[in-house]
Amino acid sequence: QVQLVESGGGLVQAGGSLRLSCAPSGRTSSTYAMGWFRQAPGKEREFVTNIQWSDGRTYYADSVKGRFTISRDNAKNTVYLQMNTLKPEDTAVYYCGVGARYQYYGGIYPYEYDYWGQGTQVTVSS
Repeated sequence: QVQLVESGGGLVQAGGSLRLSCAPSGRTSSTYAMGWFRQAPGKEREFVTNIQWSDGRTYYADSVKGRFTISRDNAKNTVYLQMNTLKPEDTAVYYCGVGARYQYYGGIYPYEYDYWGQGTQVTVSS
């Protein structure tokens, strides 16, 4: 059973930065993509960004383009999310996911991921 361990969340003022990390605690059979989603209270889990493991292609939600950057460390099988110029509307629990199969819709839906982390809280104060 693969478990994803996330870290790096916290409280930051608007305009500040945070860096999230996500690493699997067990061996994954295969990794097609890794992604970050977020869920604010009373809202559905929404796509933030993902990275294709084979070639490093990245995709971003419009709401975070130019502010967030996803990156990976292949040797550590770890993915990072650098979040800059944070806004109060970025406040949410951030989840890391691993997709082991081809993602027909580009990995923008939660059901395209096979493993999830426990989530890490990001709070941006105004």
